Amino acid sequence: MDRFSKYLNFLGWPAVSGILVAIVFLQYQQLQQFTEQRINERLTQPPAQPSFADAIRLAAPSVVSINSTSVNVESIERESENRLILLLGEKSSLGSGVIVGDKGFILTNFHIVDTMFALFGAFDTEVTLNDGRRIAATVVAWDEANDLAVLHINMDDLSPIEVGNEQELEVGDLVFAIGYPRNIGQSVSQGIVSALTNNPDDSLSIIQTDAAINPGNSGGALIDRDGKLVGINSSIFSESGNFEGIGFATPASIALSSMAAMVEQAIEGNSGYLGVITGEALNAQSSQHFFGVDHIRGMLVESVDEGGAAKRAGIRPGDVITRIEDTPVIDGQNIMMEVRNKKPGDTITVQVYRNGQTLDFPTILGFGQAIIIEP
Repeated sequence: MDRFSKYLNFLGWPAVSGILVAIVFLQYQQLQQFTEQRINERLTQPPAQPSFADAIRLAAPSVVSINSTSVNVESIERESENRLILLLGEKSSLGSGVIVGDKGFILTNFHIVDTMFALFGAFDTEVTLNDGRRIAATVVAWDEANDLAVLHINMDDLSPIEVGNEQELEVGDLVFAIGYPRNIGQSVSQGIVSALTNNPDDSLSIIQTDAAINPGNSGGALIDRDGKLVGINSSIFSESGNFEGIGFATPASIALSSMAAMVEQAIEGNSGYLGVITGEALNAQSSQHFFGVDHIRGMLVESVDEGGAAKRAGIRPGDVITRIEDTPVIDGQNIMMEVRNKKPGDTITVQVYRNGQTLDFPTILGFGQAIIIEP
């Protein structure tokens, strides 16, 4: 029996080893077949096309549509016909803009502002964000020489664009133009840097691109493949008025430098703007009439500007402004002097009476008028 067990052990090890070798060989064949199949699939399938969706997704929320919100009726007399013709300026999309920084400033083109004034006779404008929100905007300043203008909006939860370095651009680099062409909503076009024009000091002065810049795209963003701002789309070269493959953008560094100068001058040249229309100053009789008590003093708020400083702070029509900072409100002149002594961007405390309560609202003052930057 002992000799038989030794005999089985002697024969068993070779058999087990053979089975293991066979299993390994079969697995190797299957792996080889799988590898060959994958190689054949890669050879027969076209290569995956690169996508720049992440870059567009990064920059798109920073690009806005600029529209005129005023309607202007103007009468013009034609001598040959001796009659009056009424011209009605209706709301229409004028161009695009780019949110720069977290203070509510928007960069766009001067010719958009100029067109708005020519068509509608006023600088009343509305900005539509990529997420659909709409808000009134103030034209803060413009720089005709560089075809740039700055708007300001009072709104939170903005998405300022990331800024790239246009000095690193080379002819042939991929770029994208984002804007609102022909009032069809936000749109993206792809192209390359076609040419770069330098100033005598070797700094970049203009970016030429074949990315489509159609009417309405002006003022929008020219971004690189990382979604960063390298230029503000400004114009096209065209004899027909349509895109013909040659577009121009102001380099981001020039645009931002101009914007900094414009904002600084606008702040220095402007008084703060509260954005309310008030009615009568309350006395004992009117206080009793409106509120059932005779001791409320101040100015009754009749309306607040949409997107204005007061609206954003939470002040409503029907409130009574009773105090600004430490000064009790006596009349409208009293309010005006307190606000005019402040600058846009300053924060003041506005005290109001509402529903039997006295409430304090920290209020960031806005801009009241535009400033022209001389070339």
